Amino acid sequence: MPRTCFDLTHPIATDMPVYPGDPTVTVTGVATVVADGCSVRSLSLGTHTGTHVDAPAHVDQGGRTVDGILPGELIGTASVLHIPALRPGEIITPAHLGAWRPARIVLIATGWDAHWGTDAYSTYPVLGEEACRLLTDAGMHLLGLDTASPDPPGADVLSVHDLLLGADHLIIENLRGLADLPSSVEFTALPLPLVGGDGSPVRAVARRRTACQEGRRGNPSGWSD
Repeated sequence: MPRTCFDLTHPIATDMPVYPGDPTVTVTGVATVVADGCSVRSLSLGTHTGTHVDAPAHVDQGGRTVDGILPGELIGTASVLHIPALRPGEIITPAHLGAWRPARIVLIATGWDAHWGTDAYSTYPVLGEEACRLLTDAGMHLLGLDTASPDPPGADVLSVHDLLLGADHLIIENLRGLADLPSSVEFTALPLPLVGGDGSPVRAVARRRTACQEGRRGNPSGWSD
């Protein structure tokens, strides 16, 4: 039988990879079952640790924070665009997109997550502004990537971040396993409701759509709380 559920989240652990300049991750024990009757751990990490969502406030001074994002914005049918064999730093253009199904949630599967934890991960391909505008013009609200960012590493101007978050859209970075997904899935990625947060780690999962769901018609651009 074909695989039904997919975990798209990098595990959180001490000294896991982080974007250059971001806080390191530390998970420490503060109580144990043997000594205290229960186990408790302390977490030290940044808001953009591992698989995470960027809220508009990440680049927009007056943008929405994580606690203002409705759960329904991060749940729904996702169109998966498979773009393999990209070179380091290559710009994704409209020509790379090929035939694709417009959707409110778009996941770009480059396969670059295979480099997670290595130096090569920081040489990821990036999303060009023209391709980004094409996706948003077709109704995309949430962009998901299996790379560290849609913008080049160390860029002074985060053009795609500004284009999306500045228009109150959302970005999820550092997804994994997108290359294993079919072209359309049911997607969920829920953050912690951090008050005033500019981002948050998420648990991202996908589920293969049923034949009934494939044939269902409805409003693909709406969401609710």
